Amino acid sequence: MTPVATAGLPIREYILVGLISAALTYLLTGLIRRFAIRAGAIANPRARDVHVKPIPRMGGIAMYLGVVGGMAMAHQLPVLRRAFEFSFDPVGVLIGGAVIVLIGALDDRFEIDAWTKLAGQVLCAGILVIFGVQWNAFWVPWGGNGNSLGSMVILGNNQGGLLMVLLVVVLVNAMNFVDGLDGLAAGLGLIAAAATATFSIGLLSSAGGDVGTYPPALIAATLAGACLGFLPHNFQPARIFMGDSGSMMIGLMLAGATTSASGKINYIRFGGSDLIALLAPLLVVIAVLFLPMLDLVMAVIRRTRRGESPFAADKMHLHHRLLEIGHSQRRAVLLIYLWAGLLGFGAVSLTLFDKATVGWIVGAGIVVAAIVSVIPRLRRAQNSTTG
Repeated sequence: MTPVATAGLPIREYILVGLISAALTYLLTGLIRRFAIRAGAIANPRARDVHVKPIPRMGGIAMYLGVVGGMAMAHQLPVLRRAFEFSFDPVGVLIGGAVIVLIGALDDRFEIDAWTKLAGQVLCAGILVIFGVQWNAFWVPWGGNGNSLGSMVILGNNQGGLLMVLLVVVLVNAMNFVDGLDGLAAGLGLIAAAATATFSIGLLSSAGGDVGTYPPALIAATLAGACLGFLPHNFQPARIFMGDSGSMMIGLMLAGATTSASGKINYIRFGGSDLIALLAPLLVVIAVLFLPMLDLVMAVIRRTRRGESPFAADKMHLHHRLLEIGHSQRRAVLLIYLWAGLLGFGAVSLTLFDKATVGWIVGAGIVVAAIVSVIPRLRRAQNSTTG
């Protein structure tokens, strides 16, 4: 991909839509908080929880309504209306999102069992597939001829649908697992969605305004806005939790946005010679969701080794480990933000700007983040030595 030329791109329109989603989410969260209290959707402190007093949840309902408002505004803008006229991706995400928010809200109130939630997640993934949100092709680094790097793997409808179901289930549960500290899931959702929107706008530029590149940026922009609008209510000390209704919605929308951006991309325009460009779609997907997915994989391995269900709860997630090292809640959340931002926007920047410059900047950022991460442990070791 070539550097982004911003002239002619509907960047202001996407920002406006994101801000509409943020404003609606912020205003509606207070009303949803009152509703959650009356409905009895309260998160009482448990042994594995960090919060020490009952806090209402169901914040995901306000986030979804914010997304709907942003999408409605986009439909009224002549430029962004193309996302609806030439693709069913936004409609599929809205319908699938409504179902998964309903399932999450029921769980926030009545504690649905894990297998029922899994069935609901598969159902929502199926809704996305019905509306055409699935992987059609991806690049692999083998099988090419002398003039190109690697080859394309073309997926049939069944293969693409199964891959989409798997991606949705993984990302929904990854975001659900990582939602353990005030503001953590909302902040990671904001970072991932903003990075995906940036990547999608880069695709829009390099594709010369191809209408197929409008939907992923719209989905990501409205999700970023919803997460931004929810954060003031959810950052430590939180007045409301998003609950499963919010974390599962974030996972579903991220799966929809990244698939809409990467699963349908026209790799031919890269010319088969730019390795970073060829890897960009999968690289961005992996980078922006690396931390939640890593936490999910580690949790599954840890629990199955103990002979427990992969969905069993414990207090050994990434954020719990940062608290054990000695970070405060806020510092642990901000530190995870830093790592997620470096990985997500670093991957996106590789597709848009000079790779050597981006590599040096991201490398320096990783060194700083690593040092900040271990400072409490170093201080503890120093104190024990001097004591």
